[in-house]
Amino acid sequence: MGLLCPTPELVGLRHGRNPFVICEASGGYERHVLNCAVEVGLSAHRAHGTRTRNFAKFLGLSAKTDAVDARMLALFAAKSVDLRLWQPPAPETVELRGLRRRRDDLAQMIRIEQNRLEHPQIKHVERSLKRHVRAMSNEIKELDTQIAALVAATPEFRQKSGLLTSVIGVGLKTAAACLAYLPELGSLTKGEAASIVGLAPHAQDSGTLKGRRRISGGRREVRSSLYMAALTALRLDPAMQAFAHRLKERGKPAKVVITAIMRKLAVILNAVLKTGEPARRTHSA
Repeated sequence: MGLLCPTPELVGLRHGRNPFVICEASGGYERHVLNCAVEVGLSAHRAHGTRTRNFAKFLGLSAKTDAVDARMLALFAAKSVDLRLWQPPAPETVELRGLRRRRDDLAQMIRIEQNRLEHPQIKHVERSLKRHVRAMSNEIKELDTQIAALVAATPEFRQKSGLLTSVIGVGLKTAAACLAYLPELGSLTKGEAASIVGLAPHAQDSGTLKGRRRISGGRREVRSSLYMAALTALRLDPAMQAFAHRLKERGKPAKVVITAIMRKLAVILNAVLKTGEPARRTHSA
């Protein structure tokens, strides 16, 4: 079949004799382009919008049109090294991600509605808010049941979930979030595992000035799940407690300590999937 090009942002580049396809992530619309590329045997990459925008700034491009974006993406692909090739996810992963994303969307809406409940001025509005929260809470329970059933019915998910939940602090919901949003977990290096969820500290140094390290970017859906897991690990895992105590003794604030625990959990989760061995109940911190 012919490759359909819905937008000019689909760019074929010559790497030797093989065309290479690159497009930006665009809220899911890019999947049509990527699927078409894979179907006709073309290598493809889904570029992160922040990276391409920064690249455009580097080129001094202030105008934004389809033609300008296409040329920018082509140059971005030509100048980049070791771009991760896009692989279509398995149908089970697509289903799990869809269920989990809907669950997370509902949880966010519940938080918004609960914030509105703090200062209700009209009784009818208060009753409406409470009905909405109850309805969405019931939807989340149903989605949790469907997610658990899908994980149990899929051998790969079931095996990986067992490994992930062997880590202190990680429950079934956090494991499902990792399976849905981070299918690469288990094939990453330590640095990649921390960076891909936005937990790698970035230096802010200049000359003799040592700036505060900051985290940024990454997959926030996994990061929010790791936050809850880190709180649990800090309460239950003696090794994590000792690790946190050492950081506090060095003057690290509480926010930095919990971020460090989240980063350590990401590395441990990657390791247990890579080795295929359950985590020891007391980790070396």
